[in-house]
Amino acid sequence: MAHAPAAAVIGTRYWTVPVARAVVAFVPAAAITFNADHSAEFGLLVFGAFALVSGLVTGLLSWKTVTDRRDRSIFAIQGAVGVVAGALALGLNTGGLGFFLYIVSVWAAVTGVLELYTGIRVRGRGQVARDWLVVGALTAVLALVFLLLPPHAVVAVGLLGAYLVIIGVYLVIAGVSLSSAHADAPRDLASSSTDSDTP
Repeated sequence: MAHAPAAAVIGTRYWTVPVARAVVAFVPAAAITFNADHSAEFGLLVFGAFALVSGLVTGLLSWKTVTDRRDRSIFAIQGAVGVVAGALALGLNTGGLGFFLYIVSVWAAVTGVLELYTGIRVRGRGQVARDWLVVGALTAVLALVFLLLPPHAVVAVGLLGAYLVIIGVYLVIAGVSLSSAHADAPRDLASSSTDSDTP
């Protein structure tokens, strides 16, 4: 069965979604890097703010720029999970290390699997499929690491910061690449049209 082209999956402005998600990831990553406090309470506050804002950004921007209805719905669910997880982390920021490990693990498992599933659904349709697969896989790995991690607040918060940096860098590259691809598409189309008209 032939796959639909990438244009059938995302709009030309979709590149703004990974860039916005990257910015949202870099801010808490910087907070973790430059803060000596790596307690569970600090981790819950940082994760809560990240998950809440990231959920809103992912859900709302994807709803406007993802053209496939099912994929758009999946990202809306992913965004809602982030908002709920973020609100719980912020509201229960004194929940301790166990709650920190639990809430991050659940959030990462659910959102990672959803993004992986979306990437698998559109595999073969270009860069966007690969981006969703990579981000989904990295987030799912974070869930596994937090589940298997010996309880230690400093290590857990540090790993969260490392994940945010990795995801942020990848998403910036993804967004810039998508933007360049969309900018080049009209030129490539015009060039191919000119070549086909040449006797």
